[in-house]
Amino acid sequence: MVFDKTEYIERLKKTKISMQEKGIDLLISQDTANINYLTGYDAWSFYYAQCALVHVDYDEPLLFIRDQDSGGAYIKSYVKNENIIVYDEKYIHTWPSHPYDFLIELIKKNKWDNQNIGVEMDSHYFTAYCYEKLQNGLPNAKLIDSERLVNWIRVIKSDNEINLMKNAALISQEGIKTAFNVINPGVRQCDAVGEIQKSLFYGTPDYGGEYSSIATLLPTGAGTSASHLTATQDPFISGEATIVEIAGVYKRYHVPMARTVLLGKAEQKKIDAMNATNEALDSGISAIKPGNTADDVAQKFWKILDKYNIKKESRTGYSIGIGYPPDWGEHTLNISKGDKTILKPNITFHMIAVMQFGDWGVEASESIRVTDKGCETFCNISRDLHIKD
Repeated sequence: MVFDKTEYIERLKKTKISMQEKGIDLLISQDTANINYLTGYDAWSFYYAQCALVHVDYDEPLLFIRDQDSGGAYIKSYVKNENIIVYDEKYIHTWPSHPYDFLIELIKKNKWDNQNIGVEMDSHYFTAYCYEKLQNGLPNAKLIDSERLVNWIRVIKSDNEINLMKNAALISQEGIKTAFNVINPGVRQCDAVGEIQKSLFYGTPDYGGEYSSIATLLPTGAGTSASHLTATQDPFISGEATIVEIAGVYKRYHVPMARTVLLGKAEQKKIDAMNATNEALDSGISAIKPGNTADDVAQKFWKILDKYNIKKESRTGYSIGIGYPPDWGEHTLNISKGDKTILKPNITFHMIAVMQFGDWGVEASESIRVTDKGCETFCNISRDLHIKD
């Protein structure tokens, strides 16, 4: 287990309190990060049906898992063996038979089939077929959208979680340093990513890395005007910029970072855009403290963009922590105008400024922790345009 059992018990306690506030008797959590948060379970098994079940009257979650993956559940989760519910291999890709047929039997056996059941309606891997199975198989139950109940509990980290994120940040820094080194004219993008990925897995002598929830993002040239592009086999070209967005990962905790590299002679418009971006980030960061809202941070950020007449429609930050593909965000607070989420100590988020100007762009970001009196950044690498002439 990554954490002491007492930490998992505290998480369960908070989950039950929130369930009772929402009128939920049984929570079915399909979000992979939530399953990890509630049980400690960690394996690449999320491509097929699995979930954690939390009942208000039970002392532990139940971990619902495929037979082939049950060995990992016994090793990786903190729950008692009898609370690991294993479904048979006969349910794998044999439609209309489905693992939720067995889940429904379990719910009926425990006499939960006439209760209020919370499901994560917008969770990755909770399919329309899963919902239809529950709806048809449990006609006397009331299915309720739990509205990211566990995700919101995850927003405030324990000190133990913060320490893991600090280790992840050291790995992030190694990845960016490698990117600065290997991005050169004539080098294939895929070769550069190979080296970046190697450094993210090698980590530091003390903290080895893990796979990230998102592939290395590497838009280059005209691609810097778009978002979420990955590497090709094309070479880097002198005179073009490249955006690098990665995350160091330690014990599934992610600390993302984005920086921009410019090959060739300094280009004033890109330098000016990067300087404005950093000024906006610094202004937003200055408003991060307990009691302020995500909106307060966003207002300060966009005030600088307005000064430079820079248009940006997308959010400029989101909560981070545990991550599994396809995302390292927690799907809760956003650093955007109108988000009135109150900042509290040990809330952590990725504050990212993606600036796009027609056929070019720049980008920088910081992963940030709210502290008792203000905030701190996890990483310590300059956000200035990294020029390699």
